Amino acid sequence: MRYKSFISTLAIALVSGACSFKPALDRLALPVAANFPGATEGVVPADIAWQKFFTDPRLKQLVETALANNRDLRIATLKVEQSRAQYGVSRSELFPSISGTAASNRQRNLGSGSSSGVTKTNNYALTVGFSSYELDLFGRVRSQNDSALEKYFASDEARVGAQISLVAEVANQYLVERALQQQVALSQQTLEGINAAYGLMKQRFDAGTVSELDLSSTEVQRQTAKADLAAFQQRIALINNSLTFLTAGALPVSLPPGRTLDQVIVADIKAGVSSDLLRRRPDIREAEHQLRAANANIGEARAAFFPSVTLTANGGMASRSFSNLFSDSTGTWLFAPHVNLPIFTGGRNKANLDASKIGKDIEIARYENAIQNGFREVADGLATRSGLAEQIAATVGLVAAQQKRAELANARYEQGMDSYFEVLTASLDLYSARQDLIQLRLAQAVNSVSLYKALGGGW
Repeated sequence: MRYKSFISTLAIALVSGACSFKPALDRLALPVAANFPGATEGVVPADIAWQKFFTDPRLKQLVETALANNRDLRIATLKVEQSRAQYGVSRSELFPSISGTAASNRQRNLGSGSSSGVTKTNNYALTVGFSSYELDLFGRVRSQNDSALEKYFASDEARVGAQISLVAEVANQYLVERALQQQVALSQQTLEGINAAYGLMKQRFDAGTVSELDLSSTEVQRQTAKADLAAFQQRIALINNSLTFLTAGALPVSLPPGRTLDQVIVADIKAGVSSDLLRRRPDIREAEHQLRAANANIGEARAAFFPSVTLTANGGMASRSFSNLFSDSTGTWLFAPHVNLPIFTGGRNKANLDASKIGKDIEIARYENAIQNGFREVADGLATRSGLAEQIAATVGLVAAQQKRAELANARYEQGMDSYFEVLTASLDLYSARQDLIQLRLAQAVNSVSLYKALGGGW
């Protein structure tokens, strides 16, 4: 009967912790406009997997390799595992830690208790129980556990953010490499044409039909093209080093051929989404979980003003004879509650509560700042995209016009109507216009990747 009373009392104590002083956290209003400026309706980028967003098979393989091997991403993943383990430690405090103890001792006493004056006794004990288990009457332990859980969620959002950033970085580096490859091809093509022109010009100069100025002008073109070609090849080597680092030195041996910038490398995204979808950005979700963790800390600080109750309880058997250890007459039990009432703490509890409230205000500001930063990134991306489309259309027309001009200048020079200076100027302007078109197409592709990242795409 006594055991039933003990078990009933223990069960009531374990389930009595239902009160919590953690304040309610209302949903915060977005400190930005309801919609992005200049947006159009379309598919939510966060629902487009990176495998569908990137259409270049070479880029897909690079991204896949980076996700599998990048060390920064591995560190972020391990931090999530560490945070989950820490949450497990915090959660364990909600339950009593039960342990068993077995002990025996042999004691020898000198006295008149026996004919020889020596008394020998044996003691055996076997107990099961717990000690210093805090009843969560005012939600201190549960608030602490909630804070650890939210920090775990925040670390996982940081991992997702690291994934998106890694994918975007690999894509941007690859796009630069594609642009450089086109610039190398353009420089080589230009150099071949200039070399042929220089050969003809040298023959004419030797024959005395052209001036040394015309020959020198052609040499200037040739050396300029050589210098550009060497610079572009150097930058390609640096970009390849960057891609090797991002993939942790594991560039695939046989990559499929890549596409050019005038082909489709990334899918077009319709960014016409409400700014409310910025809540899906991992950095904003991370800030929200950190805010919830700070809010839980207030509950823990408030609970410190109230009494805490800890329990020590055990039950078992004790006997002077091991053979009688498990007999009914040797049962023992202990139930010892301990109440700690804070009377004077020198202002420590009040200071902790104030610090927790300030910490929450800090996390609110960080949360709102993350939203505003995300909104700005998307708005900038949309403004840049519309401007780039117009610039590319104009530059395509400019390249065509410069091509026509170069052909006319060369024809007029061959007919003796103009000097070679006109041919040189037209050729350099055509070369510059083609380079500008490559750079604009690169900027357009990078802008699409930036928008995809800013809108939380991929995960």
